[in-house]
Amino acid sequence: MSYLMPSEFATKMVDSGAEKIFMSTKDTLIRAFMAGAILALAAVFAITVAMSSGSAILGAVLFPVGFIMLYLMKFDLLTGVFTLVPLAIIDKRPGCTVPQLLRNWGLVFCGNLAGALSVAVMISFILTYGYNTDGGAIAAKVSSIGESRTVGYAAHGIDGWFTIFIRGMLCNWMVSMGVVGAMISTSAISKMFAMWMPIMLFFFMG
Repeated sequence: MSYLMPSEFATKMVDSGAEKIFMSTKDTLIRAFMAGAILALAAVFAITVAMSSGSAILGAVLFPVGFIMLYLMKFDLLTGVFTLVPLAIIDKRPGCTVPQLLRNWGLVFCGNLAGALSVAVMISFILTYGYNTDGGAIAAKVSSIGESRTVGYAAHGIDGWFTIFIRGMLCNWMVSMGVVGAMISTSAISKMFAMWMPIMLFFFMG
């Protein structure tokens, strides 16, 4: 059977966490850069689809394409290493230490950020025809989403802070489920479906 029992894929998760700890700096940065770039492209794609179709759920259904691609290619998101790398330390794998964990998290953060910013620059250039126009409805939508997810909570004070914290926690719970979903089967189709479900929820509810 292609489905793996929890005891089996739990071992795979620990193995993956240990592998990421010992990965070279160059490989870690490249994988993280590609993950950030692909996810940023997927976000623009999903927003464009949602606006063009008038259906937010359609954008949510299609957004997981980016997540699925990057995990099938073994690229790394920060949420993914938050999920997997600590398991190697908890399991007391030889050589897996907290400083090594922090090194991995730092490198993946930098790679994800660089990849996402690179795509943001390219997309902004495309939408504005070389920064000669305002970017239109899609640029305005992306900007409004960014604003609503940050300063949009400021008016609510400490309650706004707790709201965004809890919201972020729930969203990343779903993303972590997507990371686990990539390991519950030996079949590529099953992996894709298992990743698609929680990531769709994350995008639509986030």
